[in-house]
Parts: sequence; structure tokens; C-alpha cells
Amino acid sequence: MNPTRRTVLLAATTAALLPALPASAASATAAATPPYASYWYPDSLPSGTPGAGITWRSLKAWSAAGDADLAFNTASVPLAARFTPTPANATARSGQARVQSLVSFGPTASNPSQGSATADYYALTHWAYIDELVFWGGSSGEGLILAPNAPIVDAAHRHGVPVLGNIFLPPVAYGGQLQWTRDLVQKDAAGRYPLAAQLVAVAAAYGFDGWFVNAETSGGNTALGTDMLGFVRELKALSVAAGQRVTWYDSMTVNGTVSWQGALNSQNQAFFQAADSMFVDFRWTAAKLTSSGTTADQLGRSRYELWAGVDVEANGWNSSVNWDAIVPTNKAHVVSLGFYRPEWTRNHLPAGRTPGDFHAADDRFWTGRSLDPAAPDGTDSWRAPAVSVADRSTVTSVPFASVFNTGHGVRWYEEGAVTSDAAWNHLGLQDRLPSRRWVVRTEGVRPAVSFDFADAWRGGSSVLVSGSLDEPVTVDVYATRLPIGVNTVVELTHRTDAGGVNVELAVATAEPSAPGATPPYTYIPVNSVNSGTPVNLANSGMPVNSINGWQTVTVPLTDLTTNGTVHALGVRLTPTGVDPVQWRLGGIAVHNGVETPAAPADVQITGATGGDLRFAWTPAPGSVPVRHHTLHRVLPDGTRRFLGATGQRAFFVAGLAPEQGEQIARFEVRAVGELYTASAPVTVTHTW
Repeated sequence: MNPTRRTVLLAATTAALLPALPASAASATAAATPPYASYWYPDSLPSGTPGAGITWRSLKAWSAAGDADLAFNTASVPLAARFTPTPANATARSGQARVQSLVSFGPTASNPSQGSATADYYALTHWAYIDELVFWGGSSGEGLILAPNAPIVDAAHRHGVPVLGNIFLPPVAYGGQLQWTRDLVQKDAAGRYPLAAQLVAVAAAYGFDGWFVNAETSGGNTALGTDMLGFVRELKALSVAAGQRVTWYDSMTVNGTVSWQGALNSQNQAFFQAADSMFVDFRWTAAKLTSSGTTADQLGRSRYELWAGVDVEANGWNSSVNWDAIVPTNKAHVVSLGFYRPEWTRNHLPAGRTPGDFHAADDRFWTGRSLDPAAPDGTDSWRAPAVSVADRSTVTSVPFASVFNTGHGVRWYEEGAVTSDAAWNHLGLQDRLPSRRWVVRTEGVRPAVSFDFADAWRGGSSVLVSGSLDEPVTVDVYATRLPIGVNTVVELTHRTDAGGVNVELAVATAEPSAPGATPPYTYIPVNSVNSGTPVNLANSGMPVNSINGWQTVTVPLTDLTTNGTVHALGVRLTPTGVDPVQWRLGGIAVHNGVETPAAPADVQITGATGGDLRFAWTPAPGSVPVRHHTLHRVLPDGTRRFLGATGQRAFFVAGLAPEQGEQIARFEVRAVGELYTASAPVTVTHTW
């Protein structure tokens, strides 16, 4: 990026093909070092010695076989297909402008592979508006090529969003060396570009979707520009064969110099044609974007493959943006949006910020001041993505379940009980979340709706509806395309903490009549709650289970089978008194029968250093998909303590110590399915 604007240099990860775990490997034969996201230089390394916690690596020398952290860093969720429901409002459009998001999730070096022990994390949840996520990062003193952390890729893929690693060749002012650019585009004796093949191999091994190429080191000439163009062309050709993509950043021009154009023109057109898309530098004007769109059209390319850079790193929704130059309201969108550093929604908050503080800010950024995508605030100077871009969903098959886990929390819950008091983050555990936050339909007072971290059914969060309800309130929860069979049921887990409400499940088997209209819901009674006291539903005709104050009600969809498909799911709450209401939605599931995955095999402790342990296992084959694996410690008194969960087949735990006089620590690993059913535990022990 422009060296006068780009003040922070950023972060990364890598990995490759997973070798099978040896069935008879001895336990704890190696040291247990923390696994981190991978990062490299193209080939040659800086002179001198790396700083503390930094490892200098050459991408050219990388191999899957030599990657000790491969099992920790490889994504486990394939890229999901998604669909576009009828837009939530009359201004959001499908098939026009899209959104690219360039995010720094952490430092380049010492960026944990699988989350960490803090809830203070950029737990992005508004995937429904994003078409491409770039794992932004890199620095001259650590490494320039970064592969995304597996949890970020898993969360994005679950929502249908491809993730790109970052190639950052820094400006000279930030330590950039032209030799690194030459290293990247070097050719072998056959005239091929070996690092292009390495990049594609890394993305395939780690399970992410391609690369963002950002060449900003000045001093080049036409020969270097020619080599760079050849490199990008070969990278694209190899990427197509591997199902990957390439995005070019408007920096280096065809003559090898670095000159940010702020437009698609003759200086960078060849790079755009060689890539899948291009990030247009912040120097754009309305006239330049109009011209760029026209040029893309003339090239036979979509104008929406151009991302107009919007720098929100410093001011977030207070940034001054000429929205009509990108996404006008009265005519077709001009190009797409490229947000630079939207993690401002977390970073601008003061010390002591909570997950709730972050999500309130993030909702403001993505949804707008109204906090309801179905009712945008026309006076808001910030044109939030929900105002212009139609949301997407991946909820298309059963079984489907969500416990509204955002990927971080201040504690961990299982069936409403706390099984760990430790704060945590791990985006790979994030559920497929509601795409519209929050559409609330009522003739009365609008209640507040939010993710809440004070209590949960499973994971770290639930949905809290709170306020002085005076009329029925319908909250849209999911846009879906779920087939209905004769055995299809919806399970709703909820709890009333204050006030009294009648709860109904809202099910729509068709689309709304127009953008912004209410889905044609059928309302199915779930239960009645008076004065905050749950009633006995034994005579309701619906199976009910109550644990720790949470009620799980099973609602058959038998009467809707002739309509074929669930298009939307929501809840309707009707107040039964005048007291303010606090009602929680802890989980929702749609299925044709409960299935449980098989237990993992070959569970081992593969490394130990004091109380730091590396665990590994082999997921068991079977017809029931595994969502993730959980790791618990079983104390001598029988207490089960949650240590962590991951979609990967390896996990690192730090800082354990003997407890209650034990000489041998006992651990249990379980496979967890899409419906949050858990396999039988597999036990592994560690002698202190």
C-alpha cells in the first residue's frame, strides 16, 4: 500500500498435505512447542539475526514433509456453496457490487494456529456480505508471504467465503528489498516460475483459496515488470487447475515501477487480465471508477471484479467515502467495494472491551445505524454493506444446527453448564450464523437483539432478546433452503430469564413477496411462559427436555411437507405481561433423525514439555460428518474440564499442572457431529 498511508505491516500462516499419523507412535517423543501460523520470504533471507519469537523461512525451501505444524494449520471445512435469498430491503442488490475485506487478525510472527486464551479477538461474523477475505499481513523483519490460520479459513468456508493468503513486497520505506521481488519472480532453466508452483501447493495443502499479490517495492524496471506479469500469469494458470484464485493489487505497473493508479488503465490492465480481480488503490475518484468500469466491460470482464479501496483502518464508519462513486442508490453499481482493515471495529474500542462491545460495533459497521438491515437509516452517512449488498446464506441441507457460537467467549458451556471458566477464541468453532442482524418485525416497541456472552447453551454465546415488549415480535433467524421430509423436525433450545412470553417457531416455505417484505411464516406454538416460570409441556404434544433452565422443544414439520422447502426460520414472541422480557435462544437444529459420529482413533500425546502438551488423533471414517473434536481433562474427583476444541486433527494445550494429588493426568477426546452429538470418549494419559 501507499507508504504514507500504510502504517501497520501484518500477519500470516501456511501448511501442506497431511501425513498419516503412525498408529504405533510412542507417546510424548518430542518437545511440545506452540504451533503458529506460517510465514516466509520468497527465497533469500534478511541479513543479521531474527528478533525474539521470529523464525525466518524460505518459501522455496518449504515442503509438506518438513512442516512440523502441518496438522495444526490445515483447514478442515470445504468452501460451502451459497445462495441469495430475497433481499432484506429494497436497496440491497444481488449480482452487482461485492465486498472484499482485507483483515489483519494478528501479528505475523507468534500468531497462534488455533486460537488463544482471550475473548478479545476480531471474531468476524458478517460473512453474508463478503465475497473474498484477504489474510492481510507481512513485514520486512518477519516474513512477506502469509497463509491464513486454519480457524479463519474454516469459519469463512462454512459461510461460503474464499480466503486468500497475502504476498506483501513492502515499500522501501518499510524495509522492502527489491531482491525479494526478484526472488519471487525467478525462473528455472525451463523458463518456469518455481515459486508460483510453491504458492499453489501451499494453498492446496493448507486448504485455502489462493493469493493476493501486493508488489510495492520500488526500483524496478521494464524487465522486472515483464517477469512479474509472467509470474502472475503462471500463478493464475496453476491456480485455475487447483480451484484457486489470484487478486492483484494496483501498485506495480507494467514497466516495473510502483505507481498507484487508483484506476484500471493501460498501466495495470495486463495484470488485471492475468488475475481474477484487482484491488484499486485509494487514489480513485468518481471519474476514475467510471472509466475503470467501462474499461473492464470493454475487456469482456465484469466491472465487479474491481475492488475500490475504502480505507477504514483509522476511522471506521466515520470515514468519509464517496459512496455514489461505488454503490449509487439510483443506478447500477459502478464497481465493487474493497474494505481495508475493518477490524477497526475492535481496535478502536478502549481497553477492557468485551465481546459484546465488539459485536455492537461490528453490527454498526456492517448493518448500519438502524441495526436492522430490513429498515436502513436513510440519514446515516455511513452506507453500510447491508444497505447496498444482498446477503447470502449456506444453510441448504440437513442436518443443520447452530448454538450461535461466534468463535470466542468468556467461558465455555455444555448443556447450559460452565465446563471452563477460561476466556477463549477459536474461529473454527464458529457456527453458521444468521445473515441478517437483526431483522425485527413488530408493531410495537422494538426490543434489543444481540449475541450475548453472559450465558449459553453450548459454546460461548446465545442470542438475547430484551426489552419491554408491548406487541408480538418476530425475529428473523435464518434464510434457508432446507428440504422437508416426513421425519423433518426443528429443535429449539431457549430460556426465559425475565418477564413472560409465548414462544412460536416461525417457518416460511416460500420467499417474501418483495425485497424487505416479511417471509410468509407459519407460526407453530412452542411453549408458554408466565411470569418467567416455564410451564410443563408434557401435554403439548411436543417432545420437551429441560436442563439447567433451558428447554429444548422438538417441533415436527409434518404439516409442511407438501411445500417441500424451508425458506426462512424465525421466532415470534408475544408478551404475556407488562414486565420487561429477557429471552434467550440457545440453539436451533433441523434434522430427520439424530446421528452420532464415530470416535477418533490413534489418540496420542505426541509432544510434552512440562505442562505443555501436543495431542493428535485420526478422525474415524463414517457416514456421520465430524464438525470438530473436543478435548476434556478428567480430574481425580470425576470433574470434566473443557480444554479446547478444534476442526483440525491436532491440538496444543499449554500450562497444565498436576491437580488433586494426581500422578497421571487423564484426557478425553470426542468427535462432535453437525447436531452437536458427541461420540464416545477416547482416553489418553500423561504421567507427570
